[in-house]
Amino acid sequence: MRTDNHALIISTLRLSGTEQMALDLYFLNKTISEVEILFTLRFYHWEGDWISLGYHQKSIPPHWEKLVEDRYIKIVRRPSGGGAVLHSGGITYALTFKKSSYKSFSYELVNNWLIESFDQLGLNLERGNLRKSIIKENCFGTSYASDLVDQYGFKRIGSAQYRKKGAFLQHGEIQLNPPKELWIKLFGEEPPKKINLNLTNEEIIKYLMNSFLKTKSNLKIENISYKKDDIQKLL
Repeated sequence: MRTDNHALIISTLRLSGTEQMALDLYFLNKTISEVEILFTLRFYHWEGDWISLGYHQKSIPPHWEKLVEDRYIKIVRRPSGGGAVLHSGGITYALTFKKSSYKSFSYELVNNWLIESFDQLGLNLERGNLRKSIIKENCFGTSYASDLVDQYGFKRIGSAQYRKKGAFLQHGEIQLNPPKELWIKLFGEEPPKKINLNLTNEEIIKYLMNSFLKTKSNLKIENISYKKDDIQKLL
C-alpha cells in the first residue's frame, strides 16, 4: 500500500532570489523526510531583477559584476543545473518529487502538461532539439530536449533538475515578458518577444495549477498559504 500519496500546493510568493532558493530546498528536504509527501508544486515571482546561476557555472562575465554593483541586477546560485536565467517579467515553477515516482514526474510528463496547457491558452510550444551541449552564460540561448520553444524558435520555458537523497527538485522559468534593455545588457542579444495571452501572470498560474492537478485526483491535495512574514520563521 502506497504511503506517498500527499501533494503540497504552495501559494504564490514574491520574494528575493535568496529566499526563493532557500524555500525550494526547504520543500525538497520536506519531500525527502516526510514519507507521505509525493510531490510539492509552487509558482513564484522574484522581488526585483535577478539572475540565477546554474549549479555548475564557475564564473560570470565581468560586466555582470558591474551591473550588480550599479544595482541593475542581483545574483543567486540555483541548486539545479543549466546556464544563467534572468528572472524578470516571467513565472518560475518549482516541483519536488520522490525518485520512486521519477517515471511519472519526468521532464517528459512536465513538458506534456506545459505544452497542452499553453496550447489551450493560445501559445504553441514544442521541445528543443539539443541532447547535450556546453553550459552557456545565457540558459535561454540553448534549447535542450527538456526545454520548450515557441513557433518562432524562441525558447520559452527552460527546466533543470537537482537530485538529493532519492528526491528531485525541478526548476522551470516561463519567459513571458523579458525586459529588452536589461536582456541586451546582460547577454548582448535580443530577448524572446513579449507574449500577450490577454491574461495576468496570476491567471496563467491558476490555469497551470488546475491543469496539473486535474490528472492527480487519486492524491490527497493540501493547499498551503504563506504570507511574506512567515518565510523567515519557516527558514
